[in-house]
Amino acid sequence: MTRLEFFFDCGSPWTYLAFDQIEDVATEAGAELVWRPILVGGVFNEVNREVYEARANPNPRRARYHAKDLQDWARLYGLEIGWPTVFPVNSVKAMRGALVAQDASCLPAYARAVFECYWGADGDISQDDVIADVAAGVGLDRADFLEGISKPAIKERLRANTQELVDRGGFGSPTIFVAGDDMFFGNDRLPLVRAALARHV
Repeated sequence: MTRLEFFFDCGSPWTYLAFDQIEDVATEAGAELVWRPILVGGVFNEVNREVYEARANPNPRRARYHAKDLQDWARLYGLEIGWPTVFPVNSVKAMRGALVAQDASCLPAYARAVFECYWGADGDISQDDVIADVAAGVGLDRADFLEGISKPAIKERLRANTQELVDRGGFGSPTIFVAGDDMFFGNDRLPLVRAALARHV
């Protein structure tokens, strides 16, 4: 079975788009989908600081097209994606929470709820009460969840995932690996991911 790794941070709308499709991509190919939560800010800080310059001094033409492009993709996938009041958001608690959810075997449901909260309902996922509500909505105990995201082992796993992505050549979210070393970046590369998986059947 071909390994399909999905490195992701819920603070990216393009990641929300790819997340919405990646399970179907894996199922169609008979691939093993491996969820890899990361902190994309840690990736940017180490290898892609140009992102901050682009945010501080956006090209207005590119920005207008960027907004249109995002809505075109959202419409295609049947998603509601708005622009959050708090952006960029500190997603560290949400992404630690993804590891807590992974240990509880509910990561996909949790991640979708986080995406919907932030990109759909304009919830500030950096806040304990907001992210605990999301966790409770997928069946996790609020108190256990908040305790879990503060545990050193969870913090270290998130750091390790983030560093692994950097070490393997990644520079943002979503980053997808097929069969270990075939890397793809971004929602719009999913057709190429499908083609790569087909080569490994």
